[in-house]
Amino acid sequence: MLIKRPDDLPSSEITPEAVYLDRRRFLATGAAGLLLSADALAALSGRKSALSTGEAPNSLDEISRYNNFYEFGTSKDDPARHATALKTHPWTVTVEGEVEKPRIFDIDALLRRPLEERIYRLRCVEGWSMVIPWMGFPLATLLREVVPTSRAKYVAFETALRPAEMPGVGRKVLDWPYREGLRIDEAMHPLTLLAVGLYGNVLPKQNGAPIRLVVPWKYGFKSIKSIVRIRLVEKQPPTSWNLAAPSEYGFYSNVNPAVDHPRWSQASERRIGEFFKRKTLPFNGYAEQVAQLYRGMDLKKNF
Repeated sequence: MLIKRPDDLPSSEITPEAVYLDRRRFLATGAAGLLLSADALAALSGRKSALSTGEAPNSLDEISRYNNFYEFGTSKDDPARHATALKTHPWTVTVEGEVEKPRIFDIDALLRRPLEERIYRLRCVEGWSMVIPWMGFPLATLLREVVPTSRAKYVAFETALRPAEMPGVGRKVLDWPYREGLRIDEAMHPLTLLAVGLYGNVLPKQNGAPIRLVVPWKYGFKSIKSIVRIRLVEKQPPTSWNLAAPSEYGFYSNVNPAVDHPRWSQASERRIGEFFKRKTLPFNGYAEQVAQLYRGMDLKKNF
């Protein structure tokens, strides 16, 4: 599979230096409550990835204070205000279903894996976007360890459901717990990331700590947060927004400026921190890497 190496600036030149150096302040605020060993924290200084964009990332303040995480409320500032109650340690991720070697992965062990910095564009279905410097590892590496069977056609994901720590789940906005899914080839694609860090530190709770999915060519709601369960299945799994509004949110949800949301255009977007709108790119600018996954499909029907 051809993966384009961007002719971009190196990430060391575009990531704000002050944010990288101020690790202890961040751990005391945005990631309070996640206890890490020195080895695990050091592991977050991962190598730079050739899959990164060269666009300048949004600031840590923008990324951590403008969020959709309905488990903590529906306003953009609710997650930053309420997610402090989430206990992210201890934490495990169960991987099961159509696999030969089901496993339960501990977050400390996941944090000690070789990590990469991936600077990705994020496009929300609501029409806004960001650029985010994630730290993580390819989902494919985890899936290979459990050895998918020939019946594994899809991968289903589930977020933690903790009413005592997540005040938003008391509102019937969605059918909790939050669920998402990918086709197995989407899940195994090199761009698909399990993120455990942001700006060289552990994830802020409002951004999906301690581990979340990042699928940069899809709308942001596909990148499920605070994962506790991954299940490989034979049939297409139900997903939260598709269940809630099937005419508005499809299973695939690839970024597509040619297919409007029923209530607004998807042709342009507002990058957080910018005044003017910019054109939205097919597959969020990752068409060269992923368009072949959908060859022959009607992307208006399979939205």
